[in-house]
Amino acid sequence: MAELSTTARPYAKAAFEHALAASSLGEWSVMLATAAAVAQQAEVKKFLSSPAMTTEQQAQMFIDVCADTFNAGGKNFIKILAENKRLELLSTISELFEAQKSIQERTVDVELTTAFALDSESEKRLVEVLGKKLAREVNVHTTIDPLLLGGVIVKAGDLVIDGSVRGRLAKLAEALNS
Repeated sequence: MAELSTTARPYAKAAFEHALAASSLGEWSVMLATAAAVAQQAEVKKFLSSPAMTTEQQAQMFIDVCADTFNAGGKNFIKILAENKRLELLSTISELFEAQKSIQERTVDVELTTAFALDSESEKRLVEVLGKKLAREVNVHTTIDPLLLGGVIVKAGDLVIDGSVRGRLAKLAEALNS
């Protein structure tokens, strides 16, 4: 994983800098996400690993499949990746690009896991508090897990805040057993 990330980083950085200069971060985000999704398909993986396919054929296949999504810069980016035999890095490139975009836009994606659906007022207050704590605009994605019993688990990148009843009970049990 570290090797993929290291190899993909210069490509993600180049795409990000180009998109930032062209004021098209959103467009590039969609292009890279689409290309990453295409690259994950079993048939595409087989096609990319085939020694019978030239880099030009590989690039053209991506461009044909994603024609509606790619602009001229995106098509050129795919050609460069194909020439350097880096098409298999598209998902990592997309992830790294999104991380840079999030930093630039001062946003963070937060995954809330709750025991039951939060009412809009509670969710709004939680988003407000998280926005202040993280000093970023918060984009919330909520998942319901009845096994939590109550409370909420907040995941923002590598930050995890376990405020669930199940988590607190586990900590109490651990304290009693030690």
